Amino acid sequence: MTIVMIGIDLGKNSCSVAALDEQGAVVLRRRMRPASIASFAAKYMPCTVAMEACCGAHYLGRLLLAQGHTVKLMPPEYVRPYVKAQKTTTVTRRQLRKPRPDQRCASSS
Repeated sequence: MTIVMIGIDLGKNSCSVAALDEQGAVVLRRRMRPASIASFAAKYMPCTVAMEACCGAHYLGRLLLAQGHTVKLMPPEYVRPYVKAQKTTTVTRRQLRKPRPDQRCASSS
């Protein structure tokens, strides 16, 4: 199982994580606390990590960059079009892993 992208929806008390393989199939779905995401990502080879940009995402992005991952932070107004109905953690996480081609993302460097 080779993970090429991880989508993370950050929350105050819990976060949702989805990992994709080369074919774009979801190979892992997990809920975890924000403090455990860095240790979770350290178990995998460097890959692209997509997150909605918020105050906690910049700190986490720097931790993931130090581990060798490529971090893509999406502004909240670009995440909003992906949400079809109510904004829930599961829907946001699912949509974060599929950025649109015309979408601008901030690379955390």
